[in-house]
Amino acid sequence: MKTIEINKPMHPLQMYAGALLSTTKRPGVIKALPKVTYVRPNVVLDAAEIAAYAKVCGFTAAHGVPLIYPQLLTFPLAMAFFGSDNCPWPAMGTVHLGNRIRQHQRLNAGDALRVEMRTGTLIAHEKGQIFNLEMAILRNDELVWEATQSLLRIGVKNPVGAEYASAIGSELPLSHQADFSAPADIGRRYGVVSGDLNPIHVSALSAKLFGFRQAIAHGLWTNARALAALVPHTPLAQAEMTTEFKTPLFLPARSSLWATRQLKGPLPDNALFEVRNARGDKPHLRAQLAYKVDQGA
Repeated sequence: MKTIEINKPMHPLQMYAGALLSTTKRPGVIKALPKVTYVRPNVVLDAAEIAAYAKVCGFTAAHGVPLIYPQLLTFPLAMAFFGSDNCPWPAMGTVHLGNRIRQHQRLNAGDALRVEMRTGTLIAHEKGQIFNLEMAILRNDELVWEATQSLLRIGVKNPVGAEYASAIGSELPLSHQADFSAPADIGRRYGVVSGDLNPIHVSALSAKLFGFRQAIAHGLWTNARALAALVPHTPLAQAEMTTEFKTPLFLPARSSLWATRQLKGPLPDNALFEVRNARGDKPHLRAQLAYKVDQGA
């Protein structure tokens, strides 16, 4: 497998210039992604950056390093992939369909990490081609966090791979837990702390240029905002979360959180939850969470 090392991430303007240039890609039938790994060999978890992320997403300092936060460290690697010949499809118009995260050990501000992202499998979907990006974070050569990001390229004819199936099968009834606001500027605010300044999130005007009637919230922000309301105010020692993104959350909006904890699993605390619209009749995302808190925190 080819390895590409990135010691200094590109400026966001360079990232999106590469993403826009990728719109000229017109691939034929793709049977598999090239086998390539992108690496940031030395990334230090920065306390100020974690605090800025926590503030935007609704976490507190007591939460420590939030479960989704490490995925932000992989963003420069994903953008390098999208802007390269290794990615056969244009970046713009590719949809984040799902996410699966596993945290094996607690992470702490100041940790020196190796961040990796490699190309994964292809999955057939009724609307196009799903492709996976596999992410891994190591501390002292030990895997401490990993994730699979599933992306959908809409409109690909004759997609290859196994047929897509939901990974969240439980149909347990959910009850209304809380409400939260998604203000008009949350896309810009989250974009600043995450590096993801995709125009569809930044403003209504820029979103309309890409076919959206309004700006839409980042799926990972919506997921993090719900997570902040569900987990206790203490660091997590271990956790697993599978998320499926359903419908866009147009900004500004009022959303509702629905959940149940009537689950069993390998970790002691579990929840099935959805972020829905204010009326509670349309899901923006559905997720299953299992975690164990750090008893020494």
